[in-house]
Amino acid sequence: MVEPVFRFAPSPNGELHLGHALSALIAYERARAAGGRFLLRIEDIDKGRSRQRFVAGILAELAWLGIAWEEPVVFQSRRLSAYRTASERLERMGLLYPCFATRTEIEAAASSGRDPDGAPLYPGLYKGRDPAEIARRRAAGEPHALRIDMEAAIGAASVKLARTPLRFTELDEDGAPQTIEARPERWGDAVLVRKDTPASYHLAVVIDDAWQGVTHVTRGRDLYPATDLHRLLQVLLDLPAPLYQHHRLITDEAGRKLAKSARDTSLRSLRQSGLTPAGIRRLIGFH
Repeated sequence: MVEPVFRFAPSPNGELHLGHALSALIAYERARAAGGRFLLRIEDIDKGRSRQRFVAGILAELAWLGIAWEEPVVFQSRRLSAYRTASERLERMGLLYPCFATRTEIEAAASSGRDPDGAPLYPGLYKGRDPAEIARRRAAGEPHALRIDMEAAIGAASVKLARTPLRFTELDEDGAPQTIEARPERWGDAVLVRKDTPASYHLAVVIDDAWQGVTHVTRGRDLYPATDLHRLLQVLLDLPAPLYQHHRLITDEAGRKLAKSARDTSLRSLRQSGLTPAGIRRLIGFH
């Protein structure tokens, strides 16, 4: 029997808030109930926004909540070579292509809707460009992202799956499994390697979950659509598929998902105001 492995993977670009508390506690308590392991991963590949003081805050607030994790903590910034290896493999398969366009150029040219994150679907500005031009610009060191050729990727995955549908398993609140058909096409030609770092969230999280042996991914409902793309990458890279469970979100009075800029709901400010870990659990409805 495979040992259950759960994880909590925050980004150190702000203070933890009540939504993070719910996500961390769900993963931690379910790992304990299953007799499994609980891992902490710091997703700090966004060097422009990541701060060491937020890393220290994450460790302090989780410990205050009574959450214990296995050492060592994994930092994505130390795993860049693994992401490069994965992207190079996808590129050799003919599934990635360079894009030199700016956000402004993409926004101006886009006309076919938006992806689940609300970004404009990529209008194919650099898809199918002259290979000699692309090679010349890359050799000159021009900043560029690498995008997945979604149509080609879905075709390659279909071959690997012997033409069966692309699916993942979602657990409901009671832990009952449901088979969900993935729809990665709604992401369009998504960025897998950013201009400023050798991975996007989507690529890095898939590589790290597999590398760490994560069997259960518990995360907020806002990331549910990302599972479509993640499942596609798992098939293309011959990686195991964890079980997924997307939990409810903590929202503000206007019904918006909490953000790290919401200082009044940060765990640090609530702790300083005198709230206890038990109070946090009551506040987020976690028992």
